[in-house]
Amino acid sequence: KVVLKLELHDDKIKQKAMKTVSGLSGIDSISMDTKDKKLTVTGEIDPVTIVAKLRKLCHTEIVTVGPAKEPEKKKEEPKKEEPKKADDKKKDPKDDVQAQLVKAYQAYYQQPPMVAYNHHPQMQPYYYRSAEEDPNSCVIC
Repeated sequence: KVVLKLELHDDKIKQKAMKTVSGLSGIDSISMDTKDKKLTVTGEIDPVTIVAKLRKLCHTEIVTVGPAKEPEKKKEEPKKEEPKKADDKKKDPKDDVQAQLVKAYQAYYQQPPMVAYNHHPQMQPYYYRSAEEDPNSCVIC
């Protein structure tokens, strides 16, 4: 949730601001308070990108930046957590067995060492100028 303060001079700039912000991706809702000249944007978007787009239209300031309203988390009873810990202990031996199998597999199927091939560079072509090909050359025979 981002609250921005805008300096809106008329309704046309307000419409352009709403259109600009609504075109950005990741926005859930937009609300404008014309009395306080504040724009509230809810969604997963970087506030800097919103401000960068709006500053092309009018002067924009960030008032607050915070998470959207999060759903209240219900507290779980401690009795439910204890059986989960027991389940984790039951899963740990399986993980240990799998880890041992992975280690054994890696030891049994080792990859062959990489062979280094020495590639020789290509020979540079040898150029020579023939007196017959160059009409400007002078040759005494």
